[in-house]
Amino acid sequence: MRMFISFAALFFSVVLLQLSSGGVGPLDALTGIALGFSQAEVGFLGSAHFVGFFIGCWWAPRLMGSVGHSRAFATFTAMGAIGLAAHVIVADPYFWALFRIGSGICVAGCYTIIEAWLQAKVNNETRGRAIASYRVADTGASFVAQFMIGALADVETYIAYNILTILCCASLLPLALTRLEQPETPRATRLRPALAWACSPLGVAAVLVAALSSASFRMVGPLYGQEVGLNPNQIGSFLAAFVAGGAIAQYPVGWLADKYDRRWMMIWLSVAAVIACAFTVTTAGQGTTIIMTAAFLFGLTTFPIYSVATAHAHDFATSDQRVELSAALMFFYAVGAIAAPYTTSVLIGLYGPGALFYFISAGHVLLIVFGLTRMRIRRVPKQRTPYIYAPRTTFSIGRLLGRNRDR
Repeated sequence: MRMFISFAALFFSVVLLQLSSGGVGPLDALTGIALGFSQAEVGFLGSAHFVGFFIGCWWAPRLMGSVGHSRAFATFTAMGAIGLAAHVIVADPYFWALFRIGSGICVAGCYTIIEAWLQAKVNNETRGRAIASYRVADTGASFVAQFMIGALADVETYIAYNILTILCCASLLPLALTRLEQPETPRATRLRPALAWACSPLGVAAVLVAALSSASFRMVGPLYGQEVGLNPNQIGSFLAAFVAGGAIAQYPVGWLADKYDRRWMMIWLSVAAVIACAFTVTTAGQGTTIIMTAAFLFGLTTFPIYSVATAHAHDFATSDQRVELSAALMFFYAVGAIAAPYTTSVLIGLYGPGALFYFISAGHVLLIVFGLTRMRIRRVPKQRTPYIYAPRTTFSIGRLLGRNRDR
């Protein structure tokens, strides 16, 4: 409790930031359709968010080195608030895409600063509890943010985006008022995508499929929900069920991933994901409860793949490679997340709402085939790193988690 109170300002900023950023994607989708945007244009907005995310991950450590943590956080918060507030000025998908890039930069930049602050303040005794509290704050706020969608969709567009803007601005206050001393600025993590491929080609492939699954569902899921007859409140519950399934899966999947071959874990999770996709498509017209159950099962089977993939990749890395390997895996996740929303939205426009899950299933089938192929080529090392739930937040997350991977 003492540790939690000491980091209360950081965690409160995380909660407010997640409430703001977690609501803008679904709100953009629902509002965009109401304004006459095509499905491809709505998907383009989701891809634009991850373009901003990529820029923010790269830029944040450099800006921190120039102006310090607090000023950098204020800069990124201002960019996010401007992007949100500007939505009500012009109703054009390409302008909105620019605004979403600003929101993506804000999210990645703010998370980079918070994680750098945590990394500098924790020690070996408090690291585990600090990271666990950070995950609870982040995941809990993400879960709550999905339920805001229905409430925001029922009010004027101007008011809805103003609420998100207020939450974004409010995330600045805890850090601006904290008495915690600013830590020294860490060096920017080198980005070496080739390192991830050298350590684990299967890990890279699984990270790409995890990005395809999560980014498609979270950014284009509202389109699917609207196509199958869900109202805005139900769409919020639909997305929240996905988050809940992913959160609940972490402990049992982690226990199994530490006990058995992680390649089989990725393969069987992908098999289960294909089954969940088939269940979702075939039961789409059988009532709201079935649809929510399908979303929960989809999160249960797809969300943990990223953490299993990163654990598998770190099994082949040395201690001094962990930070750069984490950044490289996040790079591949960002690449997949940029491509997925636009691709799936185009497919939905051409072939109907079920195309979202056909596309995701195809990715998991390829991962199954590639996983079986890699098992014939390479053996797993005798010494393995412990499984860690890896947040998909920044290129610098490896600094916070690195020591936890060494037994």
